[in-house]
This record gives sequence, C-alpha cells and structure tokens, in this order.
Amino acid sequence: MKSFALIPLVAGLLLFAADAPASVSIPQTAAPLPANAKVLRLGFGSRENNFDPAQISDVISAALVASLFDAPLTYDQLARPVRLKPNTAAAMPEVDAEHKHFVFTIKPGIHFGDDPAFGGKPRELIAADYVYSIKRYYDPATRSPTLFHFEGAGLLGLTELRQRAIKDKTPFDYDSEVAGIRVLDRYRFEVRVSRPAPRLLYVFANPAITGALAREVVEAAKTSIGERPVGTGPFRLAAWTRGTRIVLDRNPAHRHRSYDEQPAAGDVAGQAIAAHSRGRSMPMLDRVEISVVEEAQPRWLSFLNGQLDMVGVPNEFVNLAAPNRQVAPHLARRGVRLHQQVAPTTWYTYFNMDHPLVGGYTPERVALRRAIGLAYDVRREIDLVRRNQAVPAQSVLPPGVSGFDAGMKSEMSDHDLARAKALLDIHGYVDRDGDGWREQPDGQPLVLELTAQPDQASRALQDLWSKAMVPLGLRITFRIAAWQENIKASRAGKLMMWGTGWSAAIPDGSYFLEVLYGPNKGQSNHSRFNLPEYNQLHERQRAMADGPERDALIQQALRLSLAYMPLKATAHPIDSWLTHKQVLGYRPHPFIRDYWRYIDIDGAAP
Repeated sequence: MKSFALIPLVAGLLLFAADAPASVSIPQTAAPLPANAKVLRLGFGSRENNFDPAQISDVISAALVASLFDAPLTYDQLARPVRLKPNTAAAMPEVDAEHKHFVFTIKPGIHFGDDPAFGGKPRELIAADYVYSIKRYYDPATRSPTLFHFEGAGLLGLTELRQRAIKDKTPFDYDSEVAGIRVLDRYRFEVRVSRPAPRLLYVFANPAITGALAREVVEAAKTSIGERPVGTGPFRLAAWTRGTRIVLDRNPAHRHRSYDEQPAAGDVAGQAIAAHSRGRSMPMLDRVEISVVEEAQPRWLSFLNGQLDMVGVPNEFVNLAAPNRQVAPHLARRGVRLHQQVAPTTWYTYFNMDHPLVGGYTPERVALRRAIGLAYDVRREIDLVRRNQAVPAQSVLPPGVSGFDAGMKSEMSDHDLARAKALLDIHGYVDRDGDGWREQPDGQPLVLELTAQPDQASRALQDLWSKAMVPLGLRITFRIAAWQENIKASRAGKLMMWGTGWSAAIPDGSYFLEVLYGPNKGQSNHSRFNLPEYNQLHERQRAMADGPERDALIQQALRLSLAYMPLKATAHPIDSWLTHKQVLGYRPHPFIRDYWRYIDIDGAAP
C-alpha cells in the first residue's frame, strides 16, 4: 500500500522471545565505522511496519526487507524495458511450455548473517529455505496479507494444507511434502501450479515476497520474527529505533553479487553508471542511515542543509526544486541531480462493498458511488495536493504494467457535478426534511465516513472531499487514525471509505486486478468487491501469456470495475528524487525498491 502515516514512537530496545537460544536485540546505536566509510543518509516520510516478508504490505517495509533478504531472481537495474536475471539462482529457472512447472537451482556457498539460532556455525542458504519461506504464507498463524501472490497461481496442495490447519485447529504442517513447492536436492527446488502462470517468475524476483528465511531463526523468534530479520541480503539491520531511525550495515556474509548491469547501447547515462560500477562487489556502501521524518519541511531542509544525501522531493517543494521538471539553478550549481519517473502506483479511495450504506450491487448503490466519484475533482487533487506531480487515473491500472492502455479514457477522471446530482435524484437520494442534506431512498440519514491519517497531505485531501460533497448535498465526516491502525481495520472490513493506494511489486497488470478480486477479501481487496463476472475474467487472463487477447480480457475486467465503482481511482504519481553530487549510480527502477544496493558514494566530493 502506498499511503502512510507515522504512529507514536515506541522507544527502547526491542527484546525477543525469552526462549531463544540466546538474548537477541537490535541496538539503537550502530557501531562506529572508519572515517573513510561510505555512508548514504536518507529520510523517509513514513515509518516501517516490520521486517517479515510474509507479514508486510507497505512499500517502506518492502524496501527495507529487500535489503535484508534475497529472492532467487532480481531485475537488471539499468535495462529498459525491465529484464529479469539470476540473483541467488545459478541461472534462470527451467520452465515448461505450459508455465506450470518451474525448477530453481540455488548457487552453493551463499550464507545467512549470524544469529544465535545457528549455534555459532555458518549457515548456508539451501533450497529448503525457499520452500519453507513460501509455505509460511499459507500458515494461518502468519496471517499474511499477500498470500494472493501464490494462491492466484494455484500452487498444488498448499491451499489444502492451509485449510486442514484451519479446520482441525492444528499447527500448520511444514514437513508435509506437497507438489506445489518441494525440495529436489540441497540446491534445487521445484514449483508446480494448477493453472498456467506465465508471470510467476516476477514474484521470485521480489525479496519482499520471496526472500529466504531460515526456519531455525523463525522458530526461535516465534511471534517476534518481524523484529529479527536474518537473511542473506546485501545489508543487515545494525540499529533500530522503531518509527524513528533505521541503520543498515553491509552484510559481511553477502559475497555473491557483483555489478554487471546491462543498459541499452544508446543509454548514455546508463552506460556511464555501468562503466563506473562494473565488476565491483555489491553493495558498495558500508552503511545506510535512514531517518523517519514525518513532515515534509524538515525532511526537505535536511536535504538542502546537506544532512541527507538524497530525498524524494515532497510535493510541497517540487516547484522550488524542479520548476518545469528541470533542476532549479541554485541546486544545479551545487551539483544536485534530478531523477523522475511515473510510478506504477495508483492512489484511490475505496468503498466498502459490504457496508450497508455505500456497499452493494443494486442500481441505487452503484448510483451513489458513481455520484460521489463524479463530484470529486481529481484535477484539483493533482494541482493542489500533488503539486501537479501526478497524472489522472482512468482505472486502477497504472502505467508500466501489462494490460495498461494509454489511450483509455473513463468516467474515473471526470468531474461533473450536474451528472452526479442527476444520478442521486433519479435513484431517490433526495433532501426529504429540507435541512439541505440528502437522505437515503428509504428516508434514513446519509452520512459518509472517510478514514484518513493525521498528516498534512491527508488533511489537504479531507478538505477537498468536504468541498466536493457539500454542493452534492452529502454530509461527510472523517475518521482519523494512524496508518497501521487503519490498515488493520480495513482488512477486517470495518471502514466505510478509505483513501490509500496500491504500488506495483511486479510489472504485471494482474497485480492491480487482484485489488478487486473477490477471494482476496481481507488481503489486497480492501473494498471487498466480489463480482463473479469480474472474478472469472481475472482468472482467465492471469493464465494467459501476454498479448492482445489477454489485454482485451483485462480491459473487460476494468470496464466492470468502472461500471460498479468499488473505488475511485484518482492519480498515478510522478516520483521525483534529488541527489547530491557525491551520490553515484542512482537510476530509478519501477520495481527495485532497495535502490541503495546499487549506489556508490564519492568520498572526494565535498
């Protein structure tokens, strides 16, 4: 999810299960480094949630987790269009013609970082670690919000194993061999699915989904595994003050990657990055220091004052930093560089389809949601809140993923108050008592409740929603809580409306169709939309290879979502980053979130 807010700081050391092999804690202060160490200083506007791949669903935690754990595959940082390559895998997996059988071979000699659970001995990464880590998604005790990545592909036997644990109220049987994912030998494992899964390999390129955990660490940590990340990734968690500061140090056990990215021949900037870094051991940094700074102004000032090496430009300051999408002269003179891309992200406000006021599939409920969507002014959101750093959304599908149609135009981006009023009038949402506010068709009160966070951008959006609903004759109130509280309530179906977003983890349009797929209620489907026709289209397209026939099914599914309006998609953000001149090798990538693994620091730069 893309929308975030801080929650109150929990200070102090984070202690783990008392029955672990030894006391394990993450200090608040990292060990000193040599004077010539390469340190990258970052500022995040949102807090981390936890460090367990199976339990996260926000982009901040996903980026951090990607530094700590390794997926079998990765992306070439410089290749466009995006291209997969091996990571811990010795080569690209063997895949059958039907895309139903996948065999991965892991490189020997890759080791986890130290942990008391290993008894002081080096612990090699093996095929069983990936099998175990993926089985964790199916364990009811894990309560994974992203199980849909695997359930959608239909890994054989795992859903049945999960259902048995739920039915019998017994622990999940990790030792039961199933056809869906099983060990072939020490370094090989296979995946078998019930239906063609042509894009499943993308899931195995995301460490925040398929990063490998060691079973003995998970079992020692018990419910605290989200606070005890031990992986094979390029960095390790060196210090942590929850919601305030995170320090990542180079993982001394990480020796299996060197820089070999391959830009296109005509990519001059990419060729320069590759020439500087080619053949160098990754990561090139010794440390990444991350400060969580909720408000935009202090984060922006920290960059200007040289306290941060790079910053995602807050919307409030983008016109100062990059007028006309060019680096401002006063920054250019300091060697500051601008990096931009339209992110594969969609901001939206959803309607809870199970809610007695805004939910349902009858004509009057559809009319209410459509009227609310038409009354809301997307252009004002982009201009006033996003500072013109976004493009209007025509559906939940963003640019950069399969199935996206750049020529699509829909009601989603329209602002038409007259049509909104007509819809409500026709379907009986009228002011019956003369107080200026509309009632429901049965005469009951009609009061909308939109959930939001206590940050500046959310407050600006609340103002826009208020101004949009008043002329329509609809009362709207706001429920304000921290993002972590909101997402828990949302998964439980307790919210009427919530403004949030969805950011692509993989370059596949299915990832966004999952947001409205009925069986994903309580996971990615926060609107709890469940339309059989939509579900069937989604199931058909995800089994097809990319191409015009699949794209046509995606468009049919999108048209159904537009007709029933379970959510109001508003915009796709334009991400803008500024880097000081000492930062070398940064190139935005739509699906690599731990970008610092590719960065170098020029120690000679002032």
